[in-house]
Amino acid sequence: MTSVTNPPNALTPFPFPDHTQLPESDGTFVFAERAEGKNWQEHPQSILLTDSITPLLKQLNPEGEYCIGQDLGIYWRLTDPPEKGAEAPDWFYVPNVPFLLNGQTRRSYVMWREFIAPLIVLEFVSGDGSEERDKTPLKGKFWIYEQVIRPAFYGIYEASKASLEVYHLIEGQYQVLPANERGHYPIVSLGVELGLWQGVYQNVELPWLRWWDLEGNLLLSGDERAEQESQRAEQESQRADRLAAQLRSLGVEPET
Repeated sequence: MTSVTNPPNALTPFPFPDHTQLPESDGTFVFAERAEGKNWQEHPQSILLTDSITPLLKQLNPEGEYCIGQDLGIYWRLTDPPEKGAEAPDWFYVPNVPFLLNGQTRRSYVMWREFIAPLIVLEFVSGDGSEERDKTPLKGKFWIYEQVIRPAFYGIYEASKASLEVYHLIEGQYQVLPANERGHYPIVSLGVELGLWQGVYQNVELPWLRWWDLEGNLLLSGDERAEQESQRAEQESQRADRLAAQLRSLGVEPET
């Protein structure tokens, strides 16, 4: 199998650049991807994934040492132009790294500066899926993720086909992760399952990519959590009203 030279180590001196010296997430490589036909759904899909898993990530990382990327460039080798040496996953999560670097928001994720691979990378297919499954050495996304960036889990989501493939990195190669009895893909180290949920989000019904806990409970978005709390408060109010009516029927004023 073709291999690639490992990124330079922590002692590598200049001129290896950091995130402030490389094109950021809204640079050429992301514009090029969008020009090729990115789906309108991808932005709300990323927001839904981040919004619903954030409470869990805060529990897992109480010091805030984690990074979520949405169309954020992952630089894996130096090229000219620089963006040719980056992949910009639609969504990824890296544990045990600070969100801010030297007080600055990350402009990109630079492998030769970080050394910690993402735990999970997700790609949302906008074409026929061949780009996300391309194993061409040094060029194909699948090859780059498997052989260089090496996230433990790689997911390929096709909304148009209501399909999801998840791969698990085992002994340096991606193996297909089988779905469980709920049709979900367990990411045990993160304490979640990943799967498809047919429902309405931002006024659109689609097979959305969602998280569940390992018991099969859906991780709710902020709006869903607020709606659930509102319903709970309304139910408590209704119970209190019924109890008050029962007491009055017995000749007892609830206030006394």
